[in-house]
Amino acid sequence: MNDDRQVQPDRPDELLKAQGEARQMKNTIFALREELEATRYEREQSVQNARAEANDDIVQLKATVSALRDELENLRFTNEKAIQDAVANANDEIIQLKNTASALRDELENMRFEKDKSVQDAVTDSTDEIVQLKQTVSSLRDELDGANISCENTLQSLKRDHRDETAHLQDMIGALRDELETALSRGEG
Repeated sequence: MNDDRQVQPDRPDELLKAQGEARQMKNTIFALREELEATRYEREQSVQNARAEANDDIVQLKATVSALRDELENLRFTNEKAIQDAVANANDEIIQLKNTASALRDELENMRFEKDKSVQDAVTDSTDEIVQLKQTVSSLRDELDGANISCENTLQSLKRDHRDETAHLQDMIGALRDELETALSRGEG
């Protein structure tokens, strides 16, 4: 306003016009200032609302992340427990299978041992029986040889006795023939 006083226009219409324009400009400036303030207020409100919404979103996201983290941790724990249980079960089963395999191996060894013993016993029994049979065969052979020799000796003795008896009988027949002939020759004569 001081500027308005210092400027002294030559014409009063121009002054009024200039003052009117200045007032209009002041009013326009004031309206623009108010509009700017309202826009600034709306913008700050929008920013605050956006920040509040963002903060709400962040809080919700943090809560979601925390819940997901907890769920993931629970899932990890559950998975680790399931894995540990599976490993423990597998180890138990492996131990049982090893024990079963060991028991079967021992049983198989026992069966092999019993089979080998049975075979050895059978071989020993067979060997003993073979030895006994060989001894029996040898004894029977000796007995048969003795019987053959005895039979041979008896046969030889019988043949000899038969020859001797035959010779004796022939001698006797010859002597009786001689006697008969002598008796006949005497009886004819």
